[in-house]
Amino acid sequence: MKENKQRYRQEDFGTEFEEKVLYINRCSKVVKGGRKFSFSALILVGDGQGRVGYGFAKANEVSDAIRKGGDAARKNIMTFELEGTTIPHEITIEWDGARVLLKPAPEGTGIIAGSKVRSVLELSGVKNVVAKSFGSNNPLNQVRATILALTNLRNRKQCMTMRGFEL
Repeated sequence: MKENKQRYRQEDFGTEFEEKVLYINRCSKVVKGGRKFSFSALILVGDGQGRVGYGFAKANEVSDAIRKGGDAARKNIMTFELEGTTIPHEITIEWDGARVLLKPAPEGTGIIAGSKVRSVLELSGVKNVVAKSFGSNNPLNQVRATILALTNLRNRKQCMTMRGFEL
C-alpha cells in the first residue's frame, strides 16, 4: 500500500517542476511603534506527470515567504496513480474541516473544480476530472485534502490483487 507514496528528495530532480504561488496571507501585530506585518505563502510545485508537492512558509517579507515555501514544496513531492488523463476511481477525503470529492471523467471533460483544487490537479497532470469541495474553504486544508486524496489512489491492478483476483 505504501509503495506508490514515494517522496523525492530535492537532489533527485532538476527544474522540470513548475512552481505556482497559490495563496499569500498578511498578518499584522500591533506593537509600540505601530503595526508589524508578516506574511505566509502557500506554494505548489508539480511536473504534470503524477508528481506534486506543496509548501507553506512564513516570513517578514513576501519574497522570503515565497522562496521558503518553494523550498518546502520541493522537499514534499508526492507521486500518485494516473489512468490515462484521469484518476482511476472516485475518492472522498477529509482533512480538518475541508472535504474533497474527486471523480474520474471521460476524455474532453477537462478539470471541473474550484480554484485551489483545480491548481493542484493542473500541476499534477490530471486532465479530466470532476471535483467538489465541501466544508472549509481554507486554502491550506483544501490543498492538503486534495493531495491526500491523490496519494490514496490505487490502480486497477493493485485493487484486483488485493481482492485476490488475477489479471
